[in-house]
Parts: sequence; C-alpha cells; structure tokens
Amino acid sequence: MPELKNFIDRASKFIEQQRQMFGDFSTATTSSEAPSQAKEIEEEITSNSASIATEKENSPQIERMSDPAELIANCKTCDELKALCEKSEVLRTDLENTNLVFGVGNPNADLMIVGEAPGANEDKQGEPFVGRAGQLLDKIMEAVNFKRNEIYIANILKHRPPDNRNPTAEERAKSLPYLLKQIELIDPKLILCVGKVSGTTLLGKDEALKNMRQKFHAFHGRELMVTYHPAALLRNPNWKRPTWEDVQLLRKRYDELAGK
Repeated sequence: MPELKNFIDRASKFIEQQRQMFGDFSTATTSSEAPSQAKEIEEEITSNSASIATEKENSPQIERMSDPAELIANCKTCDELKALCEKSEVLRTDLENTNLVFGVGNPNADLMIVGEAPGANEDKQGEPFVGRAGQLLDKIMEAVNFKRNEIYIANILKHRPPDNRNPTAEERAKSLPYLLKQIELIDPKLILCVGKVSGTTLLGKDEALKNMRQKFHAFHGRELMVTYHPAALLRNPNWKRPTWEDVQLLRKRYDELAGK
C-alpha cells in the first residue's frame, strides 16, 4: 500500500544516515542513541504494518457494504429506496439535470402499474404518468374501478431519456435491480406492464406485445399482465379496444385474488 511504502522508504533513509554516522548497528558504536532510534523505527514499521494489514483485511468488507446490490438489499422501506435512488448515478440517462421520478401511489397496493420511462411532464413534476398519457391511464383505470391513489405507479427508468426515446438495454439493466426491490417492497398481487419495453424487461424475453397480452405471466410469486402503453393509444386509437379487453381481464383477476 502507498502509505506503508512511503513510511518504509523514509525509515530506510534514516537508518542509512545513522549507519553512515555511527557504523553498523550490529557492532559496537560510540553512540548509544543510534541503536535505540533504529529500534524505535523498526517497532513503528512493525506497528504500522500491522495496522495497514488490518485495514487491508477489513477493506473488502467496506467495499462490499458499498456494493449497489447490497445497498439495495438493505433498504427496508420505499423511503429508504428512494433516498438511495436519489444518490445513484447509474440510474441517470445521458440527459443532464433530470429529476428522479421514483413512483407514486399506495405503498401497500395490490396492483402496481409499470411503464417505460418518464417524459418531460413527469421529469418536471417528479411523478410518473402526469401528461396526456397519464390522464388517459387514469381514465382507463377508473373505467374498471381503480382510483389512482389505490394503485402504485412506477417506470422501468427513474430518469427521463433524451427526446423521450425508448430506454436502452444498458439503462434497463442498470435500473432493473432498483425496480425489482421497489416491487418487493410494495408487494402487489398483480403487476400491469404498459408497453412492450416494460413487459419484455420484466419478463426477460423479447416478444411482440400482442403475444404477451391476454394472459397472466408468473413473476416472482406474483402475476403479471402486459397491455398497450397509453401513449401508443393516443397515436393509434385502434388499440383502445384490445386495451379495454386487457384491463377488464385484469379487474376480474384482481377481484379473484381479493385485492384491497
């Protein structure tokens, strides 16, 4: 370690100076202080070596405690996880000065909706689904008797990507552990993924959205359903009917599971 090397170098120079002035320490010398000083240095080297060795031995534990996976695992509440997300640089996209969009709703909800990434309005307000797509999502949920404050809403990404583009594979991989912990803490019975990116990310497979619809997928002891993103419905009204079919099926299953 640098500290130990520097200390040894300084000690060696001092010992050499003493040797030149008073002779070799292993033979008799005219100065009684030189061997004593040398002995003190040797003892200090030994002491510092032991101290540094102890620090080195303990340092892997410190590094492990700083490991993101362990920090995530140690979060016991959504507030703790949110505080961790606020400090996490890996969650940021290449768009500068964005706000964290953690999630909103009932922290004990039995239904959790997962979108793809925050947009401009979401970034500004720090809340998911507050723009036109969010307003449409609220109407869809209300049509099957879900109020916004009864469910929990989050996204795969916690920060807005540039130009509202789809999250990259790297961004999704970095964000997923935080979202999985969020799901664990909310502990919903049902998860509704809106959009292909959300569905394929959580299910871990690249499949067409139409093939993921109208069925419940097993997901970490829960059930997961996939439907169209509200923003897609704004662009293509023809997808409103299949989305309506999906959420009706969702409501039916929710009632069967005795959701709150």
